[in-house]
Amino acid sequence: MSAPAPHFEKKLRAGVLGATGLVGQRLVSLLAHHPWFELTEVAASERSSGKTYADAVRWHLDAPIPAAARDLIVRSLAPTLECDFVFSALDSSVAGGAEEDFASAGYPVVSNSKNHRMDPDVPLLIPEVNAAHLEAIPLQQKNRGYDTGFIVTNPNCSTAGLVLVLKPLAEAFGLEKIFVVTLQAMSGAGYPGVASLDIQGNVVPFISGEEEKMESEPQKLLGKWNGERFVDAGLGISAHCNRVPVLDGHLECVSLSLKKIASLEEVREALREFEVSSELAALPSALRNPIVVLEQQDRPQPRRDLNAGAGMAAVVGRVRECSLLDVKLTLLSHNLVRGAAGAALLNAELLAARGFLTRRVSADDGQSLAEPISR
Repeated sequence: MSAPAPHFEKKLRAGVLGATGLVGQRLVSLLAHHPWFELTEVAASERSSGKTYADAVRWHLDAPIPAAARDLIVRSLAPTLECDFVFSALDSSVAGGAEEDFASAGYPVVSNSKNHRMDPDVPLLIPEVNAAHLEAIPLQQKNRGYDTGFIVTNPNCSTAGLVLVLKPLAEAFGLEKIFVVTLQAMSGAGYPGVASLDIQGNVVPFISGEEEKMESEPQKLLGKWNGERFVDAGLGISAHCNRVPVLDGHLECVSLSLKKIASLEEVREALREFEVSSELAALPSALRNPIVVLEQQDRPQPRRDLNAGAGMAAVVGRVRECSLLDVKLTLLSHNLVRGAAGAALLNAELLAARGFLTRRVSADDGQSLAEPISR
């Protein structure tokens, strides 16, 4: 049975920084009917601020703009928003400083941006993988002089699906080496993204900074927090990253060497039976079994398998022997949901469940800016 979900007397108020971009739009959409959070603020660049969200955004999702978001006035990136915490979907060119400003002003920042992922006191979080890394938050606040504010990040969109699949294998058999080739969707480049004449009928074998992220982020995610610092997992990782003419969904071809000998069926079983804790299963966006294993020889495929688990599952197929390492497989994850907006939302849910998010009270009320919500 799942643990009982936390009860909130009032929904926590969420702001979205970078709300007009692709990831920001996904966050706005996911927050529309969220049981714990309500969207009260949207913020973006100066060219959008002052407009209604409906006027400022070039909406790309199939579903319409949520009614609750249409008439919100887009605010600037000043840390004066009427909300309890913020999601950051900002471009990396501005995210670093803006996120620090909000954290300094007392806002918890749940970031999808790359700027602080590898900071030595910032959790790089996948709740199913390394929830214990949240223990670094008090040290971060002490180091940086933050009061109620802090920064928590989710990983790169390709790293997210990969590490979710690596976690049960690391637990069951141990990992030594990982070789991964990615086929990454166009939406991972944002909007307008890759020029059509460069990508149509083509594959671009370079994505700036992507291979470096995939080789460094899993070390932190699969490593340990020792109470003072993050200790890397010590894996050998090599990544090749390619942009392909697919709208959504990152496909990854992975070869692994294991510390313990395992049959292919044992590998499939470890993936198929990977189950999250009752605490995590009670979160609104979580899946009890976040890895789906398919038996068909030609799956997973972005067109057919992208939305498994409402986009929060990692879908694995083609588990077979590798003639160079031990095992090879193919995995698919939704780069804008599991790899971005959905990942940030799940991180915020875990933070809320563990009491890291509080209701900020206006200074005009003569009360503290941080008031815990009874649960």
